[in-house]
Amino acid sequence: MRIDILTLFPEMCNAYLSESIIGRARKAGKVEIECVDIRDYTKDKHRRVDDTPYGGGMGMIMQVDPIYDCYNALCEKTGTKPHLIYLTPQGKTLTQKRVRELSELDNIALLCGHYEGIDERVIEELQPEEISVGDYVLTGGELPALILADAVSRMLPDVLSNDECFEEESHYSSLLEYPQYTRPYEWKGRTVPDVLLTGHHANVDKWRRQQSLKRTFERRPDMLEKAELTEEDREYLSNLK
Repeated sequence: MRIDILTLFPEMCNAYLSESIIGRARKAGKVEIECVDIRDYTKDKHRRVDDTPYGGGMGMIMQVDPIYDCYNALCEKTGTKPHLIYLTPQGKTLTQKRVRELSELDNIALLCGHYEGIDERVIEELQPEEISVGDYVLTGGELPALILADAVSRMLPDVLSNDECFEEESHYSSLLEYPQYTRPYEWKGRTVPDVLLTGHHANVDKWRRQQSLKRTFERRPDMLEKAELTEEDREYLSNLK
């Protein structure tokens, strides 16, 4: 899979993407992630890509041509038309389900806005999918793009050591993840649940499933509406109410 990040700050993005699991996956060729500098496509001799908003108001607006030309150059370079995503607070909130769907595509391009946003006309022309990472505002789209790139990359084959690394995580199955423990056995009077020490895999799996259900019921009951629940799950939940 190839992911391109269209940004004014490629070095900032590359710094994160070169480390840890994603950095190793890039080096091993499990995922191709490139950061493209939108400033390379401005015709302004000072490399400006923004201007004041028509109608007045605070801040600056990113201009249409650098963004449009940047995306078109990417299409020509790759010989494809990557699925374009604009990271914006006005978009639909990112979910694990959408992450999974995006991980099945061959090419995606992530457009990072900055300042007060981008000229509406380039949105109308390119028709990107608009995605938000939460109901809050950041200074630019770089952090949301990195979140999306990370979330998608770790779903790809062989990026993590085993598919179970993400299949049992929070949100993957519309449930929150069960509590996790490691050594020491006792810490400040708190001990590891005994069932985890038995080596009885069926009992451990049952305990983890019930803990996921309990945690989701207590913290995010709205998620249970989308979860695939067995009759045993429903009976367990009914006893919690």
